[in-house]
Amino acid sequence: MKIKKTKIVDAYILERDPYTDERGSFYRVFCKNELQAAGLCSDMVQANISTNIKQGTLRGLHSQKAEFAEDKLVTCIRGTVFDVCVDVRRDSPTYKQWVGLKLSESNGYALYIPKGCAHGYLSLTDDAHVLYFVSEFYVAASEVGYKWDDPVFGIDWADHAAPPYTISEKDMSWQPINE
Repeated sequence: MKIKKTKIVDAYILERDPYTDERGSFYRVFCKNELQAAGLCSDMVQANISTNIKQGTLRGLHSQKAEFAEDKLVTCIRGTVFDVCVDVRRDSPTYKQWVGLKLSESNGYALYIPKGCAHGYLSLTDDAHVLYFVSEFYVAASEVGYKWDDPVFGIDWADHAAPPYTISEKDMSWQPINE
């Protein structure tokens, strides 16, 4: 596994080294030892799968507050998504910046999202499945979100898939970042 820095402080891209033969391929989705060796959180307590029926499904931007803030390790196990990490940590030198990456079943990339950053993604194919590991249990009362199209962030979703998008009512109701 190769772990590469992004422009967001403490956010990383993980590139996998698949083993391939006549049967297909094999690669690790998660390795506690490799994450620890890189100084990343490796104490994941939950693994979740999100299925997205239609291309253009947009989820996010989500995070959890304070004591329930979570590190996430996100990968796509079917189809392709455009995955985004937004730094919403007011004391961070990369505050309000974002990084995005295409995750797919074929490239095997993962995005490591640190505590205090918001996460979202846009499905680029029908039937996209996203697997993510989190370091804290989900607490509904601790959830916070940010408007997916907040001009302060300037995320160029349309560069990856043209609107209209399928977005939940909850995700549509998030407000722009509060200055």
